[in-house]
Parts: sequence; C-alpha cells; structure tokens
Amino acid sequence: MADLQDDLHTGTEAGGLGDLSEPLTAQAYPPEPYAPVSDPDDEPLTRAHAVLAAHPVADGYSGLPRALGRLPWYDLELGESGVDTDVPRLREGHVGALLWSLHLPENARGDRAVGATLEQLDLVKTVVRAHPEGLRLAYDAGQAIDARNCGRVAVLPGPAGAAALGDRLGILRSLHALGLRVLTLSGVSWAGDAGLTRFGEEVVREMNRLGVLADLSGASAGTVRRTFAVSKAPALCTRSGARALRPHPANLPDDLLVELGAAGGLCMVPLTAEQTGPTVRDVADHLDHVRTVAGPQSVGLSGTYDSGTAHPLELGDPSCYPRLIAELLRRGWDEADVALLTWGNFQRVLRGAAFTARAVQQRREPSTATIAELDG
Repeated sequence: MADLQDDLHTGTEAGGLGDLSEPLTAQAYPPEPYAPVSDPDDEPLTRAHAVLAAHPVADGYSGLPRALGRLPWYDLELGESGVDTDVPRLREGHVGALLWSLHLPENARGDRAVGATLEQLDLVKTVVRAHPEGLRLAYDAGQAIDARNCGRVAVLPGPAGAAALGDRLGILRSLHALGLRVLTLSGVSWAGDAGLTRFGEEVVREMNRLGVLADLSGASAGTVRRTFAVSKAPALCTRSGARALRPHPANLPDDLLVELGAAGGLCMVPLTAEQTGPTVRDVADHLDHVRTVAGPQSVGLSGTYDSGTAHPLELGDPSCYPRLIAELLRRGWDEADVALLTWGNFQRVLRGAAFTARAVQQRREPSTATIAELDG
C-alpha cells in the first residue's frame, strides 16, 4: 500500500493523471452566476411605476364622500379597509389628484338636493382637513401641482348633479364659491333628452364665467352637442367608455367621441366591469379606442372607486393603476401618450376652464336670468 501511495504522489509531481495544476476540460469555464428566471411582466410594470412617478394619475371620479358617510370612524392616512380608497393605496397607485363626487340619490330634488350638496361639500373639506399629511384641497391646475409637489393628493370637489342648483344661478355661484368645480348636466328639465333649453344654455355660460367644468357623462346626445356648441371651455365626461366596445348608456358612441375631440373635451374612461369589462385588457381596449377616435389629447382615467360598482380583475382599488399602465406599455403606448392620459390632459382642461373664466369675466356680469323668464 505504501508503494502505491508513493506511485500516486510521484505521478502528481510529474504532471500525470493526478496533476491538479491543469484544470480538467469540464472545469475550463467557471460556472455562471445564479440569475433567477425573469418574469416578462416585470419590465413593463417597472416602467409603469417610473412613468407614473413623473406623471401621476388624475382620477376623474371618486365616490369616497358618500362611502365615508356610512362609516362611524375612519383614518385614511393610516389605511381604511372599509372603503376602496385611502392615502397608502393612492400613493402606491401614484394618484396625484382626484375629483370627489357630490352626486346625490336620484330622488333628491329642489331644496333637498341643494342642502345635501352643501353637506357633502362640508364633508369633503372636513375629511381633507383631518388628513393633512396625505390630502390637500385644490381648485385649479396650479393648486393641484402644488399639492403633488408637496407629497399630497389634490382633492377637487365635484362633480355634483345639476339638481344641486335648484334651477337657480345664484346657487351655482354660491356652490362655486364653496369649492365646486364640476357639474353634471343631466337629470333636470333644462338638460334632458331634448338637449339644453334656453335656461340650460344660460347655465353653461355662467359656468364658463365661473370656471365650473361641464360633466357630460350620462347626458343625452342633444345635451352633449349643444354644450359643445355653447361652451367656450372644454367639457369632461367623467365616467364614459366607448359604446362601440360595450353598449352602456353612459359610454359615448364614436360620432360623439369625434365631436368631443374636436371640441377639446376629455373622455375619462371608468375602471368598472359594467362599463368597460371584467379585465384590465378590456379597460385598455377602451383607452385604445377613445385615443384612436377622439385623439390622444382627449382621453383620461376615472377610477370610480367607492361608487358601489364592481371593478375589473387586477384593478380593485387605486393602488392598481400601475398594472393598467403596464398593459398600455405592452401595447406600444409611449411615455408621452401615457403622460397625457394620466396627468397632462386633465391639467389642460383645468387650465382651459380658468383661461375661459378670466376672458368671460371681462365682458359678462353675473347672470340674473331665471328659469321662468327663459323657459316659461
């Protein structure tokens, strides 16, 4: 055995089969470092977060005020499981601004509707004041940007239903003074199936003078077209998809989408299963369609969270916006078009309303017209 060990030792020194100074062929290349298998969805989602960090979401509709009215206690900054929306989820979804709906039950009319709208405006201000680290009231484009730059989510009051005016222009001015910035033109005698009456046209002119945006989601085709003709400011559709893809009454047919684009309006596509479909791909289909028909400067986003509607898969709350943007990036949307969709188009409409108000105020005094005088 000793002789065998000596032979092996000698072979090693001589560089024979036992020579370890030369690596074996199988060890000629060092092993590659470990790399986990990459998920093809990671890259678009990472890009989506980066784009949204620079161009956050302006959300066209939130039902949070009414949802909070049903809760005995809540903390939106810490997180609130009783609603879809809270500050942590807004930040995770890169939401920079949102409209808080003041819509009322359909049976609210007259002074009851006026009073209920005033109560909701007061609730909006109370909620924002109670969450100063996460929320900030904003009434125009500049204030929305300031809120975003300070790390807050800008809250703009509206839309409210047209019934909130009680058919009186003085109440419109009072609601504007209290912060209202969007009014839905439907459900009243002066903005019905036949379109705008003479008083309805006067309401739109006074809205232009004040800087209150017209919301045409759910309005009749006649009201939509007449508003485009009368209004000097751009109009919104805060919750409208493409009727060519899904025949919901609040969705817009292609001919109205073309007219909305020509008028410089904004169609804010809702994230609801009923209006846009049950998956994130369905919502993206609507965004593709509206962008193609109305133009890239006329499409926006509307979460419609806390409004009592079901949402598509993977889009259950505001934190999910990056998933939708990732889907658009996979489809070839570039960063410029995404920036318009999420933030730029909404800012343009807000600035358009403010510019129009300044111009109209130089040539028009507050209207004293009444519905009885104009509509009989």
